[in-house]
Amino acid sequence: MKIVFLDAKTLGDDVSLDVFKTLGEFITYDITSKEQVIDRVKEADIILTNKVVIDKEVMDEAKNLKLICVTATGVNNIDLDYAKKKGVIVKNAAGYSTASVTQHTFALALALNSQIIYYDEFVKSKKYAKSEIFTNLERPFWEIKGKKWGIIGLGTIGRSVASVASAFGAKVCYFSTSGVFRDEPYERVELEEMLKSCDIISIHAPLNEKTKGLIGPNELALMKKGAILLNLGRGGIVDEEALARALDERGILAGLDVLESEPMSKESPLLAVKNSDNLIITPHIAWASYEARCELIKIVAKNIEDFLKSV
Repeated sequence: MKIVFLDAKTLGDDVSLDVFKTLGEFITYDITSKEQVIDRVKEADIILTNKVVIDKEVMDEAKNLKLICVTATGVNNIDLDYAKKKGVIVKNAAGYSTASVTQHTFALALALNSQIIYYDEFVKSKKYAKSEIFTNLERPFWEIKGKKWGIIGLGTIGRSVASVASAFGAKVCYFSTSGVFRDEPYERVELEEMLKSCDIISIHAPLNEKTKGLIGPNELALMKKGAILLNLGRGGIVDEEALARALDERGILAGLDVLESEPMSKESPLLAVKNSDNLIITPHIAWASYEARCELIKIVAKNIEDFLKSV
């Protein structure tokens, strides 16, 4: 089997892809543009892709294609209906990043809640060296204990975050984006109630017709001054222009690992936020701890192994 990985750079240079060499003829490319896809997969039996789009045209040209392995959980870059029609199997990878995303959620929450960026700058700018006292309490910060933590999207990652938030002593509630009722140990609330009452809100939902633009100007206007909004789901869930205004005008704080456009647009309103201490943005890395990426490779290799056993 000829295995072609179209965007290996998305998994980093510090993890080994050698396992794929044991499964067939393995060809890897760091990145692949839209114009390069067809030429690179036309003889492939198996395609590995993280974000490269595999659509009808690509599948028609890849005459030998039997399996598409997405090196991620989301499969929105694959034309699933056409793959099914063509008899091409599509496999994703799930569950590998739960601990990584949970950890990153709290990295953002704690940095914002404790005003780490401000106090780090205070020390490194040598202002602390000139201080008359041993401490600096110019920026108030708070404990998570006793606060209300709202979770939008109580899936596997959302439940993991809920468990850790509870361990910190927070009171956890959740809003179901799907509307499905499940027996959960946490209070289920409507979005409006969550926005009005919660001190910290974290988003762990997929982007779909129910979540696109879910947090817009009207929703942000309901949040309490000093409340923290964390988005570790998908960028399109939060209106970035409205968020930029809210950060400057309403005194809320935000931690983002996902954006509407990735890489970030140079014209993004988030780059013009005046209260920049109240905003932390990371470049879609929450999923990508070293351990999570190693586990991801194991899952993808297992998907290929299972497929090879079936043919």
